[in-house]
Amino acid sequence: MPYEYHLQLENEKALVKGCIENNRVFQNHLYKIYAAKMMGVCLRYAKTREDAEDILQEGFIQVFTCIKQFKFKGSLEAWIKKVFINCALQKLREKENSYLFMDIYCLPEIPKLSYEEAESVDLKKLIEHIQKLPLVSRLVFNLHVFEGYKHKEIARMLKISVGTSKSNLFDARNNLQKQLKEHDPFIKNVVNE
Repeated sequence: MPYEYHLQLENEKALVKGCIENNRVFQNHLYKIYAAKMMGVCLRYAKTREDAEDILQEGFIQVFTCIKQFKFKGSLEAWIKKVFINCALQKLREKENSYLFMDIYCLPEIPKLSYEEAESVDLKKLIEHIQKLPLVSRLVFNLHVFEGYKHKEIARMLKISVGTSKSNLFDARNNLQKQLKEHDPFIKNVVNE
């Protein structure tokens, strides 16, 4: 085991131990390390920045409440991210009384952007476009594209059918393509080719 990895693991263990003991110094340190990354996650799931800030606050409360459950069987960051995703989903369930679903079973493929094309899209603009998506489409898009969940897992998490998950991903991609075509001249040229 390389020295740097061993040192990082020991520091992570000390950080987790301090948080379990409710030590404010350790909790503040954990917050400083992960707040910006988790805010990015929150912004993708929330409709507004204020909603994202609420999720961020609630997410860290959950992290500090449940950190004793972290067993070092993966990275601390991945565990924290999972807590934040669950927190975002819960907040959205509480906020939205009912989901509106679009259920299509035969979906055509949507062309994907190349790595170079995707790199050219301004991340801040992309998040703004994602926030404009309808709730279920936004959730499915985030869970599938950013988190890597399969449609079967998404269906279970959101209590929807696999077909509904697929159709909402299709809808989200179409919607984002349209938004990007209208607002980003480079993407407009790429999509039209």
